[in-house]
Amino acid sequence: MSAVKLMTLVRKEWLEQLRSFKLIWIPLVFALLGIMQPLTNYYMPVIIEKAGNMPEGAVIEMPVPSGAEVLAGTLSQFGMIGLLILALAFMGAVSGDRNSGAASLVLVKPVSFLSFILSKWLGMMTLLWGALLIGYAASWYYTWLLFETVDFAPFLLSYVLYGLWFTFILTAVLLFSTLLRSAAGAAFSALGLALLLTALSGIAPKYMGWSPSSLTGFAYEAVQGGFDASASFGWSIGVTILLIAAGIAGSSALLRRQPALD
Repeated sequence: MSAVKLMTLVRKEWLEQLRSFKLIWIPLVFALLGIMQPLTNYYMPVIIEKAGNMPEGAVIEMPVPSGAEVLAGTLSQFGMIGLLILALAFMGAVSGDRNSGAASLVLVKPVSFLSFILSKWLGMMTLLWGALLIGYAASWYYTWLLFETVDFAPFLLSYVLYGLWFTFILTAVLLFSTLLRSAAGAAFSALGLALLLTALSGIAPKYMGWSPSSLTGFAYEAVQGGFDASASFGWSIGVTILLIAAGIAGSSALLRRQPALD
């Protein structure tokens, strides 16, 4: 696999993202989600007072959340809305090219199937990690302005852990996009996998500590300063990385079997 050919394909992915405005609107959406969480927490008493039909003279007193709690809430917003946006944005990463025949036009050239898949994956990861950083950093900044300072180390560790969980899910989107003809089917299959793993981790946390979905819990613990690198943490990191690698290899193998769809 030539690094030059791979980077050429990656630049092609970035150009397509720019032309489709994904490089603009996805980071903006994440920035908006990141800013909304501290602002909503800060102005919640006012919002309830104006919209809650409270009796005249009623005083609303709400406990002031810590900066760590605000950032944990931001991660939760990313895990719901942000993940949905990313899955929908990349649901046709491979299936769209296969249906249109664009994949066949690229693969008739001296380009390996793995290079094709890796270029898709690297393009997705660049946008994912960049948008997540922009949104989370915006939340971190406004949390500092409105509440209190959260140390950089917990912020960075929680960002990396949540980014790794997102990487796993978007790799699943890529795999399902290679497997299925329908782009929507790829997105909702990956989101269904995320929901299933999250539900199983909530029901049986003792037996699902190895699951990639456990990374979200570790991220919440990290930002709140209560992180403990237990044995299940290492298993979760290792299994997630292995599944990501398997997803990339599986996508390449599936594409090799049928580069285009009739």
